[in-house]
Amino acid sequence: MMSSLLSGWFAHPLRVRYQETDQMGVVFHTNYLNWFEIGRTELIRSAGFDYKSIEQSGMLLPVIDLHCHYALPARYDDTLLICTRISDFTSVRLAFESEIRKVDEASFKPAFYELQESLPGERLVTGGTKHVWVNKEWRPMRLDKGLPALYDLIRQIIS
Repeated sequence: MMSSLLSGWFAHPLRVRYQETDQMGVVFHTNYLNWFEIGRTELIRSAGFDYKSIEQSGMLLPVIDLHCHYALPARYDDTLLICTRISDFTSVRLAFESEIRKVDEASFKPAFYELQESLPGERLVTGGTKHVWVNKEWRPMRLDKGLPALYDLIRQIIS
């Protein structure tokens, strides 16, 4: 049941903190990249794994590519959802798609959404990251060999 929920988008709430804004009163652009990371880690956590355990098993997942498109700014104290989904997956690579959406208080909670069209609120930023699985020596490693339970879970999520 969990895997069918996770095949769509996981939304994690975040309220904009004052420290994340710049002199113009809007969120400084690099914060969105941090929020993409929060979305990825919370998506994996919602599936029953956490990055700490993955890394303790000897698997690392560095970013090898990222893109980000800014449509509208977020501002101090805005209620946002970091919406994240797995967009591509192989035994060696993993890609995430992300959206930052401004929402009202009623939608400001963790949730799963099957379709992008069903995501609440106003889309502010879109983007994504691509990753490669490596071992502690930074050599490429196959997830199905290094952590088969996580490989099987992700395969179920994207099916």
